[in-house]
Amino acid sequence: MGLLLLFLLLLLLLMPVSGKLRMKCPLNLDHQDGEKPWSYYRPGDFLIGIVISASGITPKTLPFNVVPSSQIQFLSYGNKLIQQMICNIELVKENPQLLHNLTLGYNIHDNYDNTLGTSDALLDMLSTGEANVPNYSCGRKDKLLALVHGASRDISIQMSTLAGTYKVPQVSDIITSEALSDKSQFPFFHPMLPKEGITYPAIVQILLHFGWTLIGLFAPDTEKGENFMRTFTPMLVKNRICVVISQRFSLTGHTAFLRDALSQWRQVNVFVHFTEYNSPWDTILPFHSALEGFPKPTEGKVWIMTVVGGFTVEKHRRLKRFHSIWHFSFQGKKNWKNDNGFKSDFFVGPELIDEHFHCSVSKHTFSVKGRRRCTQKAPVETQKKKNRMKIPNAVMTYSVIKILAHALSAASKPQRRRKKGEERSGAPGLQPWKFHPFLEKRELYNLSLLKVYLDQNGDVAAELRILITVILPKEDPIKKELGSFERERLRINQAALSQLKLLNKSLPQSKCVEKCHPGFVKQAREGEPVCCYNCIPCPEGTISTQEDTKKCTKCSDDQYPTENRIQCIPKRITFLSYVEHLSIILISFALLLFLITSFVLFIFIKYLETPIVKANNRDLSYILLVSLLLCFLSSLFFIGQPRKATCLLRQTVFSIVFSVAVSSVLAKTITVVLAFLASKPGNKVRRWLGKSLANSIILSCSTVQILICALWLGVSSPFPDSDLHSQSEEIILQCNEGSATMFYVVLGYIGFLAAICFTVAFLATNLPGAFNEAKLITFSMLIFCSIWVSFLPTYLSTKGKYMVAVQVFSILASGAGLLSCIFFPKCYIIILRPDLNTKEHLMAKSGE
Repeated sequence: MGLLLLFLLLLLLLMPVSGKLRMKCPLNLDHQDGEKPWSYYRPGDFLIGIVISASGITPKTLPFNVVPSSQIQFLSYGNKLIQQMICNIELVKENPQLLHNLTLGYNIHDNYDNTLGTSDALLDMLSTGEANVPNYSCGRKDKLLALVHGASRDISIQMSTLAGTYKVPQVSDIITSEALSDKSQFPFFHPMLPKEGITYPAIVQILLHFGWTLIGLFAPDTEKGENFMRTFTPMLVKNRICVVISQRFSLTGHTAFLRDALSQWRQVNVFVHFTEYNSPWDTILPFHSALEGFPKPTEGKVWIMTVVGGFTVEKHRRLKRFHSIWHFSFQGKKNWKNDNGFKSDFFVGPELIDEHFHCSVSKHTFSVKGRRRCTQKAPVETQKKKNRMKIPNAVMTYSVIKILAHALSAASKPQRRRKKGEERSGAPGLQPWKFHPFLEKRELYNLSLLKVYLDQNGDVAAELRILITVILPKEDPIKKELGSFERERLRINQAALSQLKLLNKSLPQSKCVEKCHPGFVKQAREGEPVCCYNCIPCPEGTISTQEDTKKCTKCSDDQYPTENRIQCIPKRITFLSYVEHLSIILISFALLLFLITSFVLFIFIKYLETPIVKANNRDLSYILLVSLLLCFLSSLFFIGQPRKATCLLRQTVFSIVFSVAVSSVLAKTITVVLAFLASKPGNKVRRWLGKSLANSIILSCSTVQILICALWLGVSSPFPDSDLHSQSEEIILQCNEGSATMFYVVLGYIGFLAAICFTVAFLATNLPGAFNEAKLITFSMLIFCSIWVSFLPTYLSTKGKYMVAVQVFSILASGAGLLSCIFFPKCYIIILRPDLNTKEHLMAKSGE
């Protein structure tokens, strides 16, 4: 039974298709293209396959029983693409330095810009026989060496997947998809132009250069549009550019949603649009219609297109709402027009096919292919004559053919070595996988007429021109080259910018707020994009030198900011110098007091035998006067630039000398009290009177202060220091006290002695006598204590050199108080009232 079924199956297979077998939908293999060609072919030593999209499929439904090619509508630009390819191959063939007597064949197919046509074209090129059987050699002897195409992403991946199976190198002459950059999946793919996204860094730098920080993004609702939004938006966010409008749209949809998106941010004047088309009209006009629907006029919009290619704005007078259209193109080398063999234009006759090609319909029953194949029979002439059609040549098309010819020449050199007299027979045995390594050489990109190169990652990069078309209401549009993008750096043509300003078409602004000037810092607004912010002055002690500063910079400790906070300048060095008016006043006051004290001392020495000098221990008066002299002189240590010696001496000398002075006053007070007590009968205090008691008081009290000062100097002695922070504009040179505790202990000890002296003197004020010195001491100690009590808050509340001035003033004032209250009344009696300077007068009241 099984053998019978197998026999019947074989019988059915051997029956002709046109026999008795009937199908409900018979397949019509008749070619209905008429005079329209399907492919072009020329044999050669090496065959290059070329796939282009020269035709488009009509939108009507395709019948099942008709081959796809019968439904093709050929576009006018498609014939030009085919003619460009053929003429460029002819140019390369005519250059003897490239192929060296080798012939370069081609097999040009139209894939109708769809996957079905692409599969059929690839199967035909990979099949050397009449039937579509890849890798089966029957019929034609030439083999496919490389594949050139400029298809979209899906078709490129389709061709690379199929051709890569047979290790056929693929060369692309258009901007390629990011997916094709993966060498692990597409090892035989060789792009001649950069991948998608080459314009994104240039657009970012343009936006930053012109300060456009508030923009809108638009992209079609396609896979490429989604990839653009996913890739380009993070680049803008990284550079602090706000995308306040991000909209995907359908070209066949309504414009109401576009009007809603544009109305959200009326201050947005710059839009970046991703487009897959060569003409801007399909993408610009819907937005222009949306802008016209606004209640108020909206003009001055800048439209930046991501596509690389030339735009022709014929209907510019319809664009009333636009300021300009920006786009990019590849930069050509400076000498590209002088390249050996390159022609910028071709001139071909209208009967190109009939004159130079032999066309026939190729059919095969099992291959299901029927096409009009045109084989070149004569070289194409491109001379400029009458009735010839002008075809502009594409630089990239010529560059690709030229690069393939150079690689082919390098790859076939070992194949051309023959013995002398041996004739050439057949094509060299170069296989596609052997040709592949020659296309990976970096130097091949130098042969391109465009400025292309390999970046540090090994990817193809190119230098771009930035083109701008300025729309004028009643005049033709102005087309300018605004700048370039070279090696990741933006260069702006200032002359082109100046021309725009002369035409009163200066570039609009597209930002939420103006820039923060130097001296200010940005403060974000709550609930708004990061591009919307307030400008506040930099805090105290900080500056900002650039616009739109995110954070102010703190000045160094020895500098302070200018009033407008844009620069740090050195602080002034300050101290209580001798040349200042305050210092001069204090020095004059100290010297005057020193002279007065010296004069009093001179009087006391001259009248040392008088009763008033002898009273209350003459030696104590001398010690007190000398200590006051030293007190006045010690104040000079506080004036002038602090040095190590002056810092060590001024506080210690002042405290010790003042301790001696206050101890002397204390000794005088105690002597007065004891002298009164000794005058009473039977009192034993008389034996305490004498110089020994006074000297003991002075010595003991001063010794304690000396020990305190010694401990201070030994533990943490004063030293010269700089105060950088007390004053914002000054560096204060001062003496650091080392230990603030010891400083206040020294002052506290002097205050302690003064308090004891004041208490004892106050208790002795009621003692009888015509001249009661206890009263004078009480007043002097009252002044002394008042001055030093008020000194502490004043000293702590002042800064810098004024702290020193307060202490100097306190020293001079307290010393002057002692001098005036204790000695001036005695000098008055000695000089002016000598009649009172008698023992009888001094003892008058005490004896009553």
